[in-house]
Amino acid sequence: MRISARADYAVRAALQLAASRDDAPLKAEAIADAQDIPHKFLESILNDMRRGGLVLSQRGGNGGYRLAKAAEAISIADVIRVVEGPLVSVRGVRPPELSYTGPAESLLPLWIALRSNVREILEGVSLADVASARLPADVAALTDAPNAWVNP
Repeated sequence: MRISARADYAVRAALQLAASRDDAPLKAEAIADAQDIPHKFLESILNDMRRGGLVLSQRGGNGGYRLAKAAEAISIADVIRVVEGPLVSVRGVRPPELSYTGPAESLLPLWIALRSNVREILEGVSLADVASARLPADVAALTDAPNAWVNP
């Protein structure tokens, strides 16, 4: 599975907003600097997140961005879907829309199982969980597997 730079930057920007201690909006430049994200790329991402209802923008000297709802109510999946679309696709197609024949026929249930697991993890983790460094126990336990941190 591949997480694009766009999805990674979007999640990091959302986490920066979630970690903001006051209700004042954060300027895109401040988010970009804090997370080492190219500013122009971030502006595009923040616009997608605004159109997707995850962030609010405010113009003017005291303007900037803030989360549209509580960090506890926004999952990592929500952020990725707004900037990338479906969490799992095969050749750009959602798994239920695929069909295979012959020995590849059982590939479809594998892709569906993969999508189910990705959803379970990313929908089950909120911005607040990550920003506070408190992943849900079932997700944190996955990082304890002996091969979790090893590249094959």
